[in-house]
Amino acid sequence: MMIEPHSNLLSCIEINPTRPPVGCVIWLHGLGASGDDFAPIVPELRLPDLLPLRFVFPHAPKRAVTINQGYVMRAWYDIVSMRVDHHADQQGIDHSTQLINELINDQEKKGISANRIVLAGFSQGALMALSVGLSYPKRLAGVIALSGYLPNANDQLSSMSPTNRTVPIFLAHGNIDAVVPFELGESVHQALTNHGYSVTWHAYPMAHSVCLEEIKDIAQWLETTAYSNR
Repeated sequence: MMIEPHSNLLSCIEINPTRPPVGCVIWLHGLGASGDDFAPIVPELRLPDLLPLRFVFPHAPKRAVTINQGYVMRAWYDIVSMRVDHHADQQGIDHSTQLINELINDQEKKGISANRIVLAGFSQGALMALSVGLSYPKRLAGVIALSGYLPNANDQLSSMSPTNRTVPIFLAHGNIDAVVPFELGESVHQALTNHGYSVTWHAYPMAHSVCLEEIKDIAQWLETTAYSNR
């Protein structure tokens, strides 16, 4: 696979397969990280040659983060409290939503239709993947949300786009997560289930991170669920 910089929109790392891609995964990092953090996951997924996917890892904009004494870092939105599910920075979320929508549109212009695009995210990125993916006006291939949360989940899900009501969702969380408590992941799972979404839910014995078993499960889900009709 070849790694090349993204030339416009949000700065990104783009990893292309050796064959023409049949789909694209846009992967959103967590607070204070960057697209570089998840780029190494591509070879670890060990996807079959018959499923050539493009992976796009955008770098979030830099902004002052209140919970970190106003230190400027990459973040999809501001966090003002250790209770990450409270006091959501809706203005920041809305701004990042526009940026992520532009990335999806860009992939469509490059020949990959929306229904071949998976939106993935970790922590802050998981919130954005769920928020953007479930509200997007065109049908997507799927949503992956790892170690994340969704403030006011029931209210948000009530106003999501009906177009993605049946989109497959891979939801996972570590059961010893001290950053985003496991209970928040469970509450998102329950809210999605209550609203009729198709959710594949996994819990792992880990902290606020990603484990090998989770990577294997994601790979299987990509092959058998998101891109089962390739």
